Amino acid sequence: MEIRAEKSDDTEAVYQVNVAAFGRKSEADLVDALRGAASALSFVAVESGQIVGHVFFSPVEIVGVCADDVLVFGLAPVSVIPNYQRQGIGSLLIQYGLKECAQLGGSAVVVLGFPEYYSRFGFTPAREKGLECEYPVPDEVFMVLELESGALEGCVGMVRYCSEFNKLE
Repeated sequence: MEIRAEKSDDTEAVYQVNVAAFGRKSEADLVDALRGAASALSFVAVESGQIVGHVFFSPVEIVGVCADDVLVFGLAPVSVIPNYQRQGIGSLLIQYGLKECAQLGGSAVVVLGFPEYYSRFGFTPAREKGLECEYPVPDEVFMVLELESGALEGCVGMVRYCSEFNKLE
């Protein structure tokens, strides 16, 4: 299993992975729309020459109080084609992506997802760090991971995703 940055000729395969994983085109269309965002990161899992998984990180904004040099990413979506699910590929993609976000100067990563799953990577409820989600979701499903201890110190406010997320159904 190879985890690597998405290449320009991976676009169609990544689209198909997202459609297969989610059973609809919404997330695939979201990835296509976000590709041009500054600081966006996209990684794929390749098995025997086939892309079988994908993870995307896009910059988010903290509306409130936060230092200008704090770079926060939103993790979404993460997808693995059905025949390869439950084999740890999603975890490998997330771990790889988190390391890359840190190496590129990221301060933290937020995610909307299952606490049971994302807590294994160190994510905790974002509200504990003074952050709230722009979407009406339960506190426990909106989580954050500081990529460096104390990176969010002094940050308080609402996390706003790229506007492309507003089109997701």
